[in-house]
Amino acid sequence: MSRALRRGWICVIPDAMSIYPGASMNPATLTRRSKIFRLGLSSVLLLGLAASPPARAQDAAAPQTTPTELVDAMNQLFGKQTYGRAIHAKGIVLSGSFTPSSDARKLSKATHLQGGKVPVLVRFSSFAGIPMISDVDKLASPRGMAIKFQLLDGSETDIVSHSFNGFPSPTAAEFTQLLQALGTSPPGAPSPTPAEKFLSTHPVAVAFLTTQAPPPVSFATMRYFGVNSFKFTNAAGKTRFGRYQIVPAAGEQALSNDALAKADKDYLEQEIVPRVASAPVRFTLQVQLAEGEDKIDDPSIAWPPTREVIKLGEITISKAVADSDADSRRLMFTPSALLPGIEAADPMIAMRGASYGVSYGRRHTP
Repeated sequence: MSRALRRGWICVIPDAMSIYPGASMNPATLTRRSKIFRLGLSSVLLLGLAASPPARAQDAAAPQTTPTELVDAMNQLFGKQTYGRAIHAKGIVLSGSFTPSSDARKLSKATHLQGGKVPVLVRFSSFAGIPMISDVDKLASPRGMAIKFQLLDGSETDIVSHSFNGFPSPTAAEFTQLLQALGTSPPGAPSPTPAEKFLSTHPVAVAFLTTQAPPPVSFATMRYFGVNSFKFTNAAGKTRFGRYQIVPAAGEQALSNDALAKADKDYLEQEIVPRVASAPVRFTLQVQLAEGEDKIDDPSIAWPPTREVIKLGEITISKAVADSDADSRRLMFTPSALLPGIEAADPMIAMRGASYGVSYGRRHTP
């Protein structure tokens, strides 16, 4: 286990540990949700947190889940959906375009990579399924960036990414278990709680909860990662496996301590609207390519930064949409919305797509 992960065992576990099911969305609840739950060193030793996690099961006995169970776990953790998404509920929609690079078609025959500008809708968001969450709350991380490419023939394809290079679990079933454990561990519950038990054998989840980037200056100053792997096929039939990365032209910038102390709870939305009004916001869309030993079916493992990267093109965000709330409610972004030339390589993608459909139905049901 790395030194960073060992530190993580005795560090603060963020707000997710203090959430309890059925909570309302009033300010008092949000305050309670932002309290920090600490894992003491004695608990670390007692629960064996320094032990290596069990090997991932690959047979029929491996944990299973359904899209409904996954969304149920999100709703239990963050509260009933009354309008927004089960997760990444707070967000803002903007519009712009994507211009593919000359190398894009070498990787894939997908229509939007062959040349010419493609209109896009982009939604920036905060992690939790809490529409009123403060932008400086720990549960606001990782931030999300979802992109919908709108082709001239009416077809669409999406990229869903977040600001952490990895996922808290290797499978959708384990992610459901994590959410369930957090959702059934209220403050003051006898130790070991379900969350403590789960985290004692899942160091990747602990790293996810304890090593998020600090609040950014802007949604435009964060790097985003598409943590699932895809199979890219070009016109000649050559295939490569890769993961998306979205790199800000403005560079990665975090708030200073002084700025963080003064930041408004909605500062990111307040910042991005005038930013794009004064000048376009640009990102480079690229794909990190896998080598033979890289896990393409395990999003919890980040690939080495030395892997080859191909630039797919430039995303230019030029304006905020007229009614972001209405578009947020109307739109569904899913990594399973694909065009010929790009296929899902990670089995989690199918489960994510199906669970987004469940969540979409709930936010449109009174």
